[in-house]
Amino acid sequence: MSAMVPAVIVFGDSTVDPGNNNQISTVLKSNFAPYSRDYFGGQPTERFSNGRIATDFISEAFGIKPVIPAYLDPKYDIRDFATGVSFASAGTGYDNATSDVLSVIPFWKEMEYYREYQSKLREYVGNDKANYLLSESLHLLSIGTNDFLENYYTFPTRSSQYPVDKDEDLLIEIASTFIRKLYKLGARKVAITGLAPIGCLPLERMTNIMHGSACIEEYNNLAKNFNVKLQGTITKMIQELGGIQIVMLNTYDKLLEMIRNPTWFGFERMQKQHAVGLDTSR
Repeated sequence: MSAMVPAVIVFGDSTVDPGNNNQISTVLKSNFAPYSRDYFGGQPTERFSNGRIATDFISEAFGIKPVIPAYLDPKYDIRDFATGVSFASAGTGYDNATSDVLSVIPFWKEMEYYREYQSKLREYVGNDKANYLLSESLHLLSIGTNDFLENYYTFPTRSSQYPVDKDEDLLIEIASTFIRKLYKLGARKVAITGLAPIGCLPLERMTNIMHGSACIEEYNNLAKNFNVKLQGTITKMIQELGGIQIVMLNTYDKLLEMIRNPTWFGFERMQKQHAVGLDTSR
């Protein structure tokens, strides 16, 4: 399959971080077993997964390469990043206060790394080719869960300042501003995930004893409301920004379907010793 895009450029949290956190001072790392036990060679890669993550599979599906490297990983350089790179940091969020919780890379810093990457790319391939690569590459954002589960619902700072619907509006405004900056820097193909059913994540079901092991509907309803608002903002941006293509990825319905009907997707009941490998971070 020939590539429909020349590179996949990634921003976000643990769902798409292939190792940036391993290069910074934070306790939030996954460079130990059982993480990556099903990855090539079975060695921990700092991916918060038993193997590859979604963006690796997306890159492979486009016929580019099987894995997307972390921008801060010293094993790679611009020759590798020209066909795909991730600036994501596990534990981060739209809100700067979210990244402060575990001292990870804030969302604004991911943008700074992207600007630096653009300079390196122009030096490597020249301005004309760099402009082409940037305009044709898929810029993918996967972020937002931590803003609620590690920030709003965990610490009183934001929740004492405004209600949750106002927090949603502020986060979506940050997302909109980020995409507009990407547009000014030449990006034209953008994909952004909404929130998954965050009330069904393992960590929430394990720690919120008032709900037993059931999904927390308050959190799921928040996610659905956030997604509706985000889609409305995306629709407006498509109308305003000439030539941009923005797609919102529906992670909510697909993940909920997997949770409710795991056997449809080939999942079986895990043995107890493997259950510890579940990613309870975002």
